[in-house]
Amino acid sequence: MPFRAINPALDRALAERNYLEPTPVQLAVLQDEAAGRDLLVSAQTGSGKTVAFGLAFAPTILGTAERFPRPGAPLALIIAPTRELAMQVHGELSWLYAAAGARVVSCVGGMDARREARALADGCHIVVGTPGRLRDHLERGQIDTSDLRVVVLDEADEMLDLGFREDLEFLLDATPPTRRTLLFSATIAKDIAALAREYQRDALRIDTLQQNEPHGDIEYRAIGVGARDTEHAVVNVLRHIEPRASIIFCHTREAVRRLHGSLLERGFDVVALSGELTQNERSHALQALRDGHARVCVATDVAARGLDLPDLGLVIHADIPTNRATLLHRSGRTGRAGRKGICVLIVPHAKRRRVEQLLNGANIKSVWSDPPTADAIRALDRERMLQDPVLTEPVMEEDLVQARALLETRSAEDVAAALIRLYRARLPEPEDLFIEPFREERRRPRREDDGEGDGRGRRGERRQPEGRSSEGRVPREYRDGGENMVQFRISAGRRQNADPKWLLPMLCRRGQISKKEIGAIRIFDHESTVDIAQDVAARFIDAVRQTGGNDVRIEPADSPRGKGGDRPPRPTHADGAAPERREHGERKGYGKDKKKGKRPANGAKPEGAKPDRSKPEGGKSEGGDRPPRRDKREAAEANAKKFKKKLKKLQKKSGSK
Repeated sequence: MPFRAINPALDRALAERNYLEPTPVQLAVLQDEAAGRDLLVSAQTGSGKTVAFGLAFAPTILGTAERFPRPGAPLALIIAPTRELAMQVHGELSWLYAAAGARVVSCVGGMDARREARALADGCHIVVGTPGRLRDHLERGQIDTSDLRVVVLDEADEMLDLGFREDLEFLLDATPPTRRTLLFSATIAKDIAALAREYQRDALRIDTLQQNEPHGDIEYRAIGVGARDTEHAVVNVLRHIEPRASIIFCHTREAVRRLHGSLLERGFDVVALSGELTQNERSHALQALRDGHARVCVATDVAARGLDLPDLGLVIHADIPTNRATLLHRSGRTGRAGRKGICVLIVPHAKRRRVEQLLNGANIKSVWSDPPTADAIRALDRERMLQDPVLTEPVMEEDLVQARALLETRSAEDVAAALIRLYRARLPEPEDLFIEPFREERRRPRREDDGEGDGRGRRGERRQPEGRSSEGRVPREYRDGGENMVQFRISAGRRQNADPKWLLPMLCRRGQISKKEIGAIRIFDHESTVDIAQDVAARFIDAVRQTGGNDVRIEPADSPRGKGGDRPPRPTHADGAAPERREHGERKGYGKDKKKGKRPANGAKPEGAKPDRSKPEGGKSEGGDRPPRRDKREAAEANAKKFKKKLKKLQKKSGSK
């Protein structure tokens, strides 16, 4: 269905940009029932919301005229959460209303506020800005809101998440009550609905989201990696897919700096986007992506909000999204305007279950796989080189002359080898990863029904309650050791405060296995032992040796303890026999080979020995040579009683005097 006639100037602008058919959200806001009304619209990212609200409020600010009158007080105010989104909206509305003679002014943080104030004073028709900067201009009296006819809140959910509610309420309260209020949001949560009820009148609810349906133009992939291989996996994914433009998401600015520096060092054309950059630096980074000078962008969630980059074919989640909304907003940077895109989640093995729940909550079907290997990437490079445009484009006469001169001094093989070296030199080297063979989750075999076939299983079999999963349980054959397990020794025991609460995640992280493949953990005084499933034992010890770790050593239980081990090997006599152990009751200094001899069984001390002050009179105390240690609370109560007695004595003395 083509665009319906709105205004001759806008119709020409759409035709020049090859906008032939409206998107669902654009079609919905142009219906007769939406004309002149407040709108509460929910639509996914990349659905053409900017053009949609630009067309929706055109009759309100233009009327039947083809061109705007002389600029004065603004007629429309658009509020966006971030600088990048505001500048994007400014660019979209500028070309859409260019033929109508509109003057569009942007007011965003990080730009010259005095220049913005002069532009506002010269008059305009549309103002686009961020909440904080718009409020600053409004408080200084530089924005005249008396003639405002339309207010648009773009990405309202993000503005509330970023803490702009007070600024939004201030701006909306300063606008005329007769205005139209258009509220666009990816999701309509309770706070968005409350804001709409307070500031909208008889709003038309438009929902273009397909419930429980992810973005159809995005292919989702989940790649399982070791705990320390996330960065290497990002490198191999970029090298394997080779998109024209890609974006990598991290949680923090520090993570962005670290990954940006690492990719830059490896030879990638990469830029960074984070809140610590100035507006000028962010603008240069985005322009480098649009011009093709950079092909990779590393960004935080907030910095990349609302970005619309051309040919962005790949989104990589280097850090796992915290929730469903973040996952969809990040992934929505690709697959826009009918283009196909790929979304890759780099998933450490310990977080696989969490990512599966996240994908299920978003109703996203993802393909799980191993990261691309260096050999596979090199093989793909050889195929790409044969299809490179350098080899297929027409050859100029000047190039042929140079080629003949080169072949007179070099053989064809030498020239081809030099071409291969030049081609390979411009490609970053792929990384070697520790790859765990992909496999389905380990499940207990299902027993056939016995007898009647009523689904209850065999007699005595415990049935899993409905709605509960047994995926997190350790398989029965792994619980008590045996032939299915291999025992490993850990150089930490009770003396080192060893505890399963930190031993279990440490084993999963360093051994790159899941907790289902870990059996019994036994903690002793100076060391601990752990049972590992036999089918992953070899891979476990290889991963432990690769990841290293100077604090705790992990080694097979049958391997000899090396230098600096947990405890030295037991000394032996010359004939190889172990020395005789001390009998019960012997103490150091009273051995059989000492002058003082063995301690008598009746508890008497040998002649010349020091008196034993650790034992009450009357023989040995319960539990050994020393009396049991008193509890701290009992000791405190005893001290309190002594203090009270002394205090009473002092009070009596003072009273008698």
